[in-house]
Amino acid sequence: MTRKFKLTIAYDGTGYEGWQVQKTGTGVQEKVEEALAKLFPSHPRIHSSSRTDTGVHALGMIVHFEVPASECNMIPRKLALALNAWLPQDIRVAAAARASANFHARFDATGKQYRYFIWNHPAMNPLIRQTAWHVPRPLDLAAMRAAARHFVGRHDFQSFTSNPGYARESTVRTLTRCDLKRSGPRLTFIIEGEGFLYKMCRGIVGTLVQVGQGKFPGSEIKTMLAKKDRRVAGMTAPAHGLVLWKVFY
Repeated sequence: MTRKFKLTIAYDGTGYEGWQVQKTGTGVQEKVEEALAKLFPSHPRIHSSSRTDTGVHALGMIVHFEVPASECNMIPRKLALALNAWLPQDIRVAAAARASANFHARFDATGKQYRYFIWNHPAMNPLIRQTAWHVPRPLDLAAMRAAARHFVGRHDFQSFTSNPGYARESTVRTLTRCDLKRSGPRLTFIIEGEGFLYKMCRGIVGTLVQVGQGKFPGSEIKTMLAKKDRRVAGMTAPAHGLVLWKVFY
């Protein structure tokens, strides 16, 4: 008999080499599994809904793990408190719940939302320097919003993804949302889809910022998608502005 738990994890990715356990450097997953090992003798491994790259943050990473029933008599709320007592301050279990026996954090996910933050002002806000990209020059938001609409739908995103170092079955993905909101100097890109390629969100944001700078017209997005060549699209936005916001089930 085993018990399965679902955790919602938030973290500041500044000090980590991404989510996964790494051969060199430290991944967020490693820290969470070390905390679990303090509570459960079986040293459970966790299965995540996503992978985030070096320097990328998360507010709603979903994971699951299983432990023998004999090891666990904790209610989920106490489990979250116990794990947080062993985790570093830049990683927190925001919520814990019992999961059904057939739940899988990755394979049951139906979509994800990422948010990317930009501080668009001549002077950077020092309080958010680790969680927002500083773009000091004025941007044409109307042009960026018009260009963003070209990403919504099912497309081959080869032009907006970097080589992950392994073979991929397909670079076709479906985006259901690509919005840009402004609150004073803070810009928020909201990107939702069924799944994402390596550095795909950052390729989209970097390209849209260059549209806003007038480096190419928004209508070029269609051509970039059609050419399926990373060299024809815009820049890759820095990692530290990106947050895995939520996972849908």
